[in-house]
Amino acid sequence: MSALPKTTAHLRVHRQSFQDQYINGEVSAGGFEWQFNWAFGKGELVVEPSLGRALIQDALLRFLIRADYDLEAGGDYIFTVRAKF
Repeated sequence: MSALPKTTAHLRVHRQSFQDQYINGEVSAGGFEWQFNWAFGKGELVVEPSLGRALIQDALLRFLIRADYDLEAGGDYIFTVRAKF
């Protein structure tokens, strides 16, 4: 049985506000780069640009839901996407 495909994603938080309930930053993986805005109070994630967005959006959302209160502005984070980009 072969190993599942995986890609390492790198996330940087630019701004966050627990009062306004949002986090925004950038994420890159497999040669793609995106900007994101996570309005965790509303459960809304916006990822731009649209090129390659389908590759990262679900994995990014799962990571943010799991880690949003541990993330800090200026912080760099890594998570694994179970897909090969």
